[in-house]
Amino acid sequence: MTEVAFHFNAPDRVAYACRLLRKAVSSGAKLVVTGPPNTLQQIDRALWTFSPIDFVPHCHLESDPYVVAASPVILAVSTECVPHQQVLLNLGPLVAGGFENFERVIEVVGLDDEDRQLARNRWKHYADRGYAITRHDLTLKTSH
Repeated sequence: MTEVAFHFNAPDRVAYACRLLRKAVSSGAKLVVTGPPNTLQQIDRALWTFSPIDFVPHCHLESDPYVVAASPVILAVSTECVPHQQVLLNLGPLVAGGFENFERVIEVVGLDDEDRQLARNRWKHYADRGYAITRHDLTLKTSH
């Protein structure tokens, strides 16, 4: 069964997602990032600029098939036809279609009230279907 994790209280969802992607790729993971087109554009831009010494290889699903096959991070509006199904990073407001085909799903939740409410709905969706959910409160990690 797919592992589901929620990372709550990200002050900047895009910056946090970039750090998460960097860490996951450095450990050898392959990820699909899903969300609205504008969010995927923000992630794309941020992955080029968030760190002067790190590069996280990535591309959009619509890129050249050779590039898609070689990229550990795929930015996709939908999980249909993605080349790998190891980790799904969902930055969208709804549960991603096809999430159950992935080994792991990570949901990043910001501080915004609307984002938190939408996350509660996604949490309920997973819980109602029997998925065990791991909660990571980022406030607790940064308050030391």
